[in-house]
Amino acid sequence: MRAKCEKIFLVWFFARLFVPLHLLMSMNKEVTTKVMFQRAERLLGREAMERLGQQRVIIFGVGGVGSWCAESLVRTGIRHLTMVDFDRVSPTNINRQLMATTATVGQMKVEELRRRLLDINPEADIRAVTTPFNEETADSFELGSYDYVIDAIDSLADKARLILMTCETEGRLFSSMGAALKCDPSRIRVAEFWKVEGDPLARALRRRFKHAGQFPQRKFQCVYSDELIPNRDEEAAADIAVERGNGSLVHITAIFGFTLGSLVIRDVMSAADR
Repeated sequence: MRAKCEKIFLVWFFARLFVPLHLLMSMNKEVTTKVMFQRAERLLGREAMERLGQQRVIIFGVGGVGSWCAESLVRTGIRHLTMVDFDRVSPTNINRQLMATTATVGQMKVEELRRRLLDINPEADIRAVTTPFNEETADSFELGSYDYVIDAIDSLADKARLILMTCETEGRLFSSMGAALKCDPSRIRVAEFWKVEGDPLARALRRRFKHAGQFPQRKFQCVYSDELIPNRDEEAAADIAVERGNGSLVHITAIFGFTLGSLVIRDVMSAADR
């Protein structure tokens, strides 16, 4: 009787130990992907999810805003994503950028973020581009081949160029205005570019367009906040061992990025409903 009980216990023990692993190893990619997006599909519907998987999206700048936008898109079903950023992770990025940790300092931002996104969905087509977007390289990005262009660029000149060029294509443009010097997430808004109020970056862009006599050929939506608070510690900004730049917080930059992602998701939903 004792031997029989011991045998039953051993069978139960090894079943508990190995069966979950066996089931996990035997799950094929199709089942994994289906389970992965089950909650999203339940909310958005199958047609919208299929459309999301077909869209080609490019994000320019994967810092405090763009990195969170990229993650939200991949976690919601975007399968074709190109990320453009020539910068490396620095210690000052750790407080707000998704892929920035003490372990990734010195690594290329887009490459580290690509690794993370492929861990989320190994079947996704994630491309990391380290070529900077500027006057010399702009044409090489073939903006017309994308359904959605996300602008999370800091440079005023390159941002203006990206806006002008994207508005000449059929792709949808969503742009982030300045996310620094802000602390109140309830003041984050979405508005058409020419209706953005209280944002210095939007004001500088409009002034640049007017001065050059070049204007975006169509309207586009922007994420912005009209909040503007001063840096409280100028000594930190003056420290030569620290990158210069205005203060910024992850609970602001991430919401900017998530909001940009939501604009893509909602636009695809609207197309599916038509």
